[in-house]
Amino acid sequence: MNKFIKKLLILFFILTNNTIAEENIMILKLKDGDVKIELFPDTAPNHVKRIKQLAEEGKYDGVVFHRVIDGFMAQTGDVKFGNSSNNDFNIGRAGTGGSNLPDLKEEFSSLPHQKGTLSMARSQDPNSANSQFFICFEAASFLDKQYTVFGKVIDGMEFVDKIKRGEPASDPDKIISFK
Repeated sequence: MNKFIKKLLILFFILTNNTIAEENIMILKLKDGDVKIELFPDTAPNHVKRIKQLAEEGKYDGVVFHRVIDGFMAQTGDVKFGNSSNNDFNIGRAGTGGSNLPDLKEEFSSLPHQKGTLSMARSQDPNSANSQFFICFEAASFLDKQYTVFGKVIDGMEFVDKIKRGEPASDPDKIISFK
């Protein structure tokens, strides 16, 4: 009986651990393939909550990558002016909008900006992140402790590397879905 209970507890722990882990994995669907992202709720709980909320509402679906700098990063997430499937879409204004939700207080950490890091975009005000984020193509240590890191690419970085460059690119790439 004692061995049965131990096995049952181990099985429960494994299943619970996997469920928790899967809660913090999202798939960013791009034209060239799926990008698997691990979120960091322990490091940036409010930013992770915001990203999940907007993704669950479908707000990121159709949003263009409006600022893509070779060797640096790909920025997206302007759910107001950057969403190519809504009436407010304006490529000239993409990068200036956000969601209708209030801006977030910074959650800076010691996590570095490395290749594949996801970090929140913001204005000069450290507490102005809202919906926009970027994915680093390469290490960018000059951003460390100045922008909120909320996740990292764990599979599919080769698809991020194929995003069209430009500020904005002509006919920019976009998020197909983010779930």
